[in-house]
Amino acid sequence: MNFLDHMRRQMAFSRATYGPGERTAGICEHISKEICEINTDPDGGERSREWVDVVILGLDGMWRALAAEGAPWDEIPAVIASRLQEKQAKNEQRDWPDWRTSPTDRAIEHVRD
Repeated sequence: MNFLDHMRRQMAFSRATYGPGERTAGICEHISKEICEINTDPDGGERSREWVDVVILGLDGMWRALAAEGAPWDEIPAVIASRLQEKQAKNEQRDWPDWRTSPTDRAIEHVRD
C-alpha cells in the first residue's frame, strides 16, 4: 500500500461522505465509541477491526485539522506522513520505564524530566 495514495483516497471519501470542516467533536465522539467497543469485546475476536476504525478516525481528524490550519489540500498526505515519522523518531529518543515493571492495565508513558 502506498500511504500517500491511501490518504488521498481517504480524504476524498471523507470529505464527500461527511462534509468539510474540522468536525472535531464528532470524530472524538466516534473514537470514544470505538474505544468502548475495544474495551467491552469479551473474547477479543474483533478488537483489531475496531483499532482500524480508531486509526482511520485519527487520520480523518488529522487531515481536517491540517486543512483548518491552512495546509494546501494536495500537500496534506505528505505532511501527515512526515509528522508520523517525526513523532516516531521523537518517541524512540525518549526514555521509557521498563515495561516489565509496569501494570499491564495502565498506560506506559515516557519519563518526564
